[in-house]
Amino acid sequence: MPTVNIYDAKATFSRLIAAAEAGETVVIARNGRPVAQLGPIAPVDRPVTFGDLKGQVAIGDDFGEWTDQDERDWFGA
Repeated sequence: MPTVNIYDAKATFSRLIAAAEAGETVVIARNGRPVAQLGPIAPVDRPVTFGDLKGQVAIGDDFGEWTDQDERDWFGA
């Protein structure tokens, strides 16, 4: 796991991102002290598709109603 200082990380950011894409983890240091880590993220098991939450989200019966209390709460009228 290579360590680079912040100045070099800024100068070679694209190269560090390419290394992360290749599965490598890079430690970024300030004044020789590790402060951050750049690395690959876990792959997503499957893409998120429209309708994934079907049946899991409940919308109240009064969702489409706008009351005088709502008006006061939102606009202070």
